[in-house]
Order: sequence, then structure tokens, then C-alpha cells
Amino acid sequence: MNTQATHRQRDVLRLLELRQAQGAPPPSYREIGEQLGIPHVSAVAKHVAALRRKGLLATTEGKTRSIQLVSPLRALRQRIVDIPIYGSIPAGSPTDREQEAEGCISVDVESVGIRTTSRTFALRVSGDSMIGKHILHGDVVVIEHGKEPKPGDVVAALIDGQSTLKTFLVQRGRPFLRAENPKYPDLIPAAELVIQGVMVALIRKKS
Repeated sequence: MNTQATHRQRDVLRLLELRQAQGAPPPSYREIGEQLGIPHVSAVAKHVAALRRKGLLATTEGKTRSIQLVSPLRALRQRIVDIPIYGSIPAGSPTDREQEAEGCISVDVESVGIRTTSRTFALRVSGDSMIGKHILHGDVVVIEHGKEPKPGDVVAALIDGQSTLKTFLVQRGRPFLRAENPKYPDLIPAAELVIQGVMVALIRKKS
């Protein structure tokens, strides 16, 4: 979500700030247009809608004078999303460890640069097989379930029933998994390779 207001949108915000400081009621779209020299109410409505999407304004549906400024803190909070953490995933040798929910991690989706969905989840990294992609033990990887993996993507996968975090590759039409640490071998499925999701972000807590 882009929270940067355009020049004209900043004019709208300044007008609303002035009205609020004066204790005046919120202006109508027509009044905003008259004050700012915007000839069409539809153009004002587009600016207000854009500011609402950016989390800088709030309106009440069906009310003509319901425009309210949103505080910077509230706007920031609207960018914060809680992503469920489903346990840990080995970045080493695969294991048959079951994933269990263990709470959530709060993420500023704008600064991370992702869009979350109902299929977004997170996993804690255990092991050192992905250090070549700067994924370290204790990091949290954000995974999008259902996303089609491309060669080179980092994926959470079940290979022959065991879970692991590796790089997805295809050779001669056959998919396999590669570690990003030379001490670990490639993983070629004997029977089954199930991609549980593609990594879309990496989160590292400061020590």
C-alpha cells in the first residue's frame, strides 16, 4: 500500500486539518472542490477515495459529511498484519516433524513489500542449509501457500513425507530441491514432492 499523498491530495489533507483545528464540521465534497478549485465533485471523490485506501482518511458510508483524518499512528497500525506461525521448518536435513501453530508475528506489510492473504503463514527456520541465500537459523520465513513455484524460488516442501526449506529447481523436467550450503546434498524425491508454499519474505529479529 502506497501511503504517499499526491500534491492535490495533500491540499485536501491540509484543508481538513484546518477545519478540524477551527472546530468546524467536516466539509462536503462540493465544499472541498470550491475551496481547492477542483471543478468536479467526482474528482474530489477520487482524491478522498485514494486517501482512504492509503489509510489517511476515514469516511462513513451514506453520510455526506463524515470525512475524518486518521492519525499517523492509526495509519501505521493499518499496515500491521498478524501472520500465523506454524512452528519451525528444517533448513538442514528433512524431518517428519509436524507443524503446530504457535501464535503470530506482526509484520509491517508495506516495509516488507508483500501482500498477505488468508493463505499466508510463517515458519521459524531451524538449521544452516540455506545460508547461501542469507537465511539463518532462527529467522522467520513468510510463506504463501498455493503460489506456483518458479525455479530458484525458496519453498517449504514435503519431500517423501518429510518437511524442509530449500531452493526449488527443475532439471530435465524433474523437480528437485537444493540446499544453499555445499555440505548438504541435493534432494531428489523418490516418490513425492509437495510444495507447501513459496517464501515471499524473510524476517530477522535483532539480537
